[in-house]
Amino acid sequence: MSFPSGYRTKLLGALQTIDAAKVDQAIRVFARAREEDRQIFVFGNGGSAATANHFACDIVKGASYGRNQRFRIMALSEQIPTMTAYANDVGYDAVFVEQLKNFARPRDVAVAISGSGNSANVIRAIEYARSAGCYTIGLSGMTGGKLRPLVDLSLHVDDHHMGRVEDAHMVIMHMICYYFMDREAPAEA
Repeated sequence: MSFPSGYRTKLLGALQTIDAAKVDQAIRVFARAREEDRQIFVFGNGGSAATANHFACDIVKGASYGRNQRFRIMALSEQIPTMTAYANDVGYDAVFVEQLKNFARPRDVAVAISGSGNSANVIRAIEYARSAGCYTIGLSGMTGGKLRPLVDLSLHVDDHHMGRVEDAHMVIMHMICYYFMDREAPAEA
């Protein structure tokens, strides 16, 4: 079997570990946040930062444009000047939590993405979000690390290959955003 064929086969196995009922639950959380005009924060490091930024883009444009109700979502990993200032002056573990201290309010939603589930800056941010009264969602892989038991809703991919975990996380994010994009027609063009 070729490497691409083997990767595809293993990726399909990783995708089968996604709990669709939990993704449905995440969709309901997002719908409620939109209805209540709550802020949604999404964040991660490396590839997970790219997934967070991609997801925010899809929600801001694809799931909001032309619709009567819009999402209020912010990818904390897009705030490069703020992140580098905190990383340099305070420590890298502060780059997300300090942003949440500025913006998070009770009943907002914090979505953490971490392949290992052990990124210190992600864990600190989720701990703070919980203490601030936010609803927390975590996307993890591997064993789920420290993140999995900390969140209100865990969207876990049971695979130990970072590439497949990141692929599956993007699929989960597309399941959420395309629910709103495909099922809700824009009110205006």
